[in-house]
Amino acid sequence: MAGRNSPGAEERARGASVALEVLSVEYRGRREPVLALSPLTLRVECGEFVSIIGPSGCGKSTLLKVVAGLLPPTRGAAAINGASVDRPFPGAGVVFQEPVLLDWRTVLGNVMLQADVRRLDRGVYEPRARDLLRRVGLEDFADRRPYELSGGMRQRVSICRALLHDPSLLLMDEPFGALDALTREQMAEDLQRLWMDLGMTVLFVTHIISEAVLLSDRVLVLSARPGRLLADVRVELPRPRAFRGIQ
Repeated sequence: MAGRNSPGAEERARGASVALEVLSVEYRGRREPVLALSPLTLRVECGEFVSIIGPSGCGKSTLLKVVAGLLPPTRGAAAINGASVDRPFPGAGVVFQEPVLLDWRTVLGNVMLQADVRRLDRGVYEPRARDLLRRVGLEDFADRRPYELSGGMRQRVSICRALLHDPSLLLMDEPFGALDALTREQMAEDLQRLWMDLGMTVLFVTHIISEAVLLSDRVLVLSARPGRLLADVRVELPRPRAFRGIQ
C-alpha cells in the first residue's frame, strides 16, 4: 500500500456516511438529569477516518453508542446512509478498549464468533478470517488461545473480529488505551494500513492527539460535559503516515 495517500474512490464508496442533526443525549441522574451531549450537528463522509477527542466524560463513547444504534438520542437524530438510526446498525463493526475475547476459543474461533452470531456461512468467512489474521501478523497464531497472546496481539484479534463481516462503518472506543506506548504506536500504524486497504468509514475515540493526527482525515474536538463540537480540524498530511513523521 506504500505510495497511496488515502483510499481510492472505489474503496470510499464501500464506507457509510454518518449524519447527526441537533443531537443531544440526557441520562437519568439520581437527583436530576445529566446532559451528556449538547445539540450536536456534524457529518462524516463515506470512507473518512474521523477521530473524536475531548476530556473524560464529555460524551465521546455516548456518541458512538448513538451511531451504533445502541442508545437512542434524547433529542435530534442520527442517520447512516440517509436512513434514521433506530436500531443496531448491522453494517457496523465495534472495537472496545478491552478486546473481550473468549478464553475457550482459539484465535481463529474468536474471529469467527462474528460469523456464528450473525449466522454467516463459515465456509465463506473462515478464509476471510485467516486473511485478516495474516494482515495483522497473526496467521501463525490461529490455533492459540487468548491467554497465550500479548495485549497488543489480543487487540489485533478483536479488530479482525470486528472486520470479519466487511463492515461499512467501524466504531472504535479507545481501542489502544490499555496498551504500552510502543505497542500502541505500532497498532495505530497497522490500523492505518488496514483502513487504507479496506476503505470503511471509521469513527475513532482517543485522548492522544498524536494518534488522532496519524490516523485521521478529520479530528473532532468536543468540550467538557455536556459535549459540544468545539473544532473540526482537517489533517492534510500525506499517507501513509508514521509517528516519527508527526512528533
